[in-house]
Order: sequence, then C-alpha cells, then structure tokens
Amino acid sequence: MIKEIRIGAASGYLMLLANFALYSAAIVAFVSAKRTVEVAPLAMIVSGIGLLVIAIFVSCGFFTVHPNKAAVLQLFGKYVGTVKDEGLRWTNPFFAKHMVSLRTRNFETNRLKVNDFDGNPIEIGAVVVWKVVDSAEASFQVENYENYVNIQSESALRTLATHYSYDSHEKDGISLRANTAEIAARLQQEIQERLAVAGVAVVEARISHLAYAPEIAAAMLQRQQASAIVAARQKIVEGAVGMVEMALDMLSQRSVVNLDEERKAAMVCNLLVVLCGERSTQPVINAGTLHH
Repeated sequence: MIKEIRIGAASGYLMLLANFALYSAAIVAFVSAKRTVEVAPLAMIVSGIGLLVIAIFVSCGFFTVHPNKAAVLQLFGKYVGTVKDEGLRWTNPFFAKHMVSLRTRNFETNRLKVNDFDGNPIEIGAVVVWKVVDSAEASFQVENYENYVNIQSESALRTLATHYSYDSHEKDGISLRANTAEIAARLQQEIQERLAVAGVAVVEARISHLAYAPEIAAAMLQRQQASAIVAARQKIVEGAVGMVEMALDMLSQRSVVNLDEERKAAMVCNLLVVLCGERSTQPVINAGTLHH
C-alpha cells in the first residue's frame, strides 16, 4: 500500500527572482560577447549558453497548487511526496507533477434494475458525495479513481438492494422505502468499504430513486392500496366497537331502557352497520309494534 507523504516545496516567488537573475546574466553575457575585445567572445558565448540552459532547467521546477488540490511528485517513476501548500511553488525540475483534486464531488448513479430481498424487480438509484483524502492511494492504487468510484458505488447499491425488501411486512422490519435514514447509513458504509483502497472518503450516500419495475408496478400498487384499506378498516372497527361499548354503558347507567341479550345483540349489529358502512344509512321504522 502506498500512503500519502506530505512534503514541502520552496516558494516559487523567491525562485522566480533567482530565475530572472539567471536569464538576465545570460543576456548580459551574449551582449558582452559582441562588445568586448579583452575577453575572448567565444568564452562569453559559452557562459551565456550555460546560464541560459540553467535558467531553462530552473524554470521547469515551477508549479501552481490551487486551493483544495494536491500535487503528487514522482522522481523517475518513484513516489516522492505530495505538496498541498497553495500558491506558486518550486521543486526539483526532475520531479514529475500530477495534480489531484481534493474537493468534494457528487454524482448520481444510473437507475439500476435489481431484485429486492423478496425477489421483486425494482428500480433504484443513489446520489453519492465523496472526496479524495489520500492523494497517493488515489493516484497509484487504482487505474482511474473517478471511474472506480462510479463503478463501485453502483456495485454497492446493487448489493444493498438485494438485502432489503422494498416494503417490509413485519412491524419492526427495515425496508428500502420506509427506513431512509438506516438505508442511507448502510449504503454509505457499503460504498466506503469498497473505496477505502482508492483513498476516497464517502461524505454522504442516499437513495435518489426507488420504484417497482414497470412490469409489476400496477400489481404492487393494488397490493399497497389493499393494505391501506385493511389498515383503515381496522381503525374504523376499533373505533366503532369502542363507541358501541360506550353507548351500551351509558344506556345502562342512565336507565334509559332495559335491553335483554337478544336486543343488545341487535343494537350492536345495527350500530356497527351504521358506523362501519361506506354509505350513509337510511332510517327504517318498524311499524309492526304500532297499534291502530
């Protein structure tokens, strides 16, 4: 494993002045070669050429480091270190320089079609926020760290989708649709485990798209509607039973009417029909007990 080694670099501004002095000295040598007669012109020309070569060589050592970027330095293929100091810098001209961005980036994965834990085909996509934290690993451990992040993120998302159901049928079960925070944390962990080798840290990962595949979307919608209706009916029945019980208790406490068990059963039946029915009830008058 190649780990990042942070090194310093000389100030580029000081070396810029020194380089300017070398260029000036080379120009002076060339001009003096034409005017002097005391010193051999050839010697002045050779001196000027030497100064010019040194100045050009020194110029190859300048490089600029922008904010939240790092310069990875190599000497004939060997990793030397990483410079993160901002501004104009100068280092050994033989060093090869490769810039790596340390800024936070994000991307959205493709919409993947996978089977969830129950075997239902679903479509899923995610947004991943990441940044490079080790420039050496990002440069040398993987071929192309940006492409590596994209592919491994989709692989982690596909794996996650197969371990959870779209909707959980258990009360305390975790599902892709209902438990967004838990799923996001698990997805971030899955991606981070794959990207650690590339010197990349996952800042955040969240599901951005989640839906049943088109071929089963209609059937699953009907199932969701049926589940919602059953849940609503359960609440209605619980409320209706409570109201019937309260009505019987109040009639008994206030001695409004004395009902035998058969009439209580009939009253309970009528009240449940009124309270649980979908349509409004119509009053019916029993005329069989009326006397002319």
